[in-house]
Amino acid sequence: MPEPTPERLPFEFVLSPEFGRDPYTAYGGLRGRSPVHPIDFPRGMRAFVVIDHEHARRALTDPRLAKGLDHAPGFFQDAVARGNPALARNMLNSDPPDHTRLRRLVAGAFTARRTADLAPRIQEIADRLVDAMEAAGEADLLDAFAFPLPITVICELLGVPAADRADFREWSASLITPAFTEEAARRRDAVNTAVRAYFARLIDERRREPRDDMISALVTARDEDGLLSEQELLATLTLLLIAGHETTVNLIGNGVFALLTRPDQLALLRERPELLPGAVEEFLRYEGPVERATFRFATEDMEIAGVPVPRGSVVHVSLGAAGRDPAAFDDPDTLDVARTGTHHLAFGHGVHFCLGAPLARLEARIAFETLLRRLPGIRLACPPEEVAWRHDGSLIRGLRALPVRF
Repeated sequence: MPEPTPERLPFEFVLSPEFGRDPYTAYGGLRGRSPVHPIDFPRGMRAFVVIDHEHARRALTDPRLAKGLDHAPGFFQDAVARGNPALARNMLNSDPPDHTRLRRLVAGAFTARRTADLAPRIQEIADRLVDAMEAAGEADLLDAFAFPLPITVICELLGVPAADRADFREWSASLITPAFTEEAARRRDAVNTAVRAYFARLIDERRREPRDDMISALVTARDEDGLLSEQELLATLTLLLIAGHETTVNLIGNGVFALLTRPDQLALLRERPELLPGAVEEFLRYEGPVERATFRFATEDMEIAGVPVPRGSVVHVSLGAAGRDPAAFDDPDTLDVARTGTHHLAFGHGVHFCLGAPLARLEARIAFETLLRRLPGIRLACPPEEVAWRHDGSLIRGLRALPVRF
């Protein structure tokens, strides 16, 4: 095996419009030199990005790469000290045994069996949204369908008023976008304050009048069973709200865009609807909603694929790049809705495998089936090159808008 020759990447690498449109070509060129490359982040943060499937899978389960914020750079810990609910000790940013304890509190609501029970309600929401789009004749599919479908579902699960969903979208966009400048950090702090106040009010309401929803269940776990702290309660609710819709929005949007720009695959899926469950897995591999996994922190000096990674470094695992690795997938840059046996990492791997994966898969399957059945003439309302991808440095891979006509 040849020695790796990693290339130091500037932070602007992930901020450029070119990378936003097509990160896979950039990663493909880099993968030939090394599976791991250092990347310069602001505030002097030492970071590395893993871009092949084999080492990505290993990194996601390597016990030397911690999620706990005690191992994070100083400014991460400062953000937590300011009370950032998205960075506090939720299950995503903790290691066992805390991770195990926090995940167990909500895992029951996201099992495959419990999720399957939601199918009729998800179908009802999808049909109502398509009714409104049909009447208009054209729409931004993200605004009109891909966002309101999963946000309504997660709001109902949590017990959060869906009428507040416009606020949730703004909050989510802020909390998943890196705040590397002082101005961005101030905006983030303002959003944190709003999120804390919002959930604190709902928690107080449930303490006075419990309901049959997840907020009430978590309040009981906090007050009566002592299974989590007040900060962990706020952090868990924030995580569930954001993670419960943000990735599904982009799974639907990215997948629809992929189909509308590949008429042969769209026709095949219409002709053979039994391929839909596998097609959802292919969308996750080919154009998944999470470009890079959440940060991991090296707890000791180590090597990944022969590249030295000093203690205290941040390690990014590029789930998107891993899904296009030719060593793991035949013809990886081709969308194939009939592909079988996919083993993508779009939902992660190991103990941090996405808790909401069964719900996301169900929502996506119902979304695509409904759109294909009820909108047979759906097409882009602009040239494909005018559809803009996000390039704000966030971990999310998604479109800014998806204009369509029927």
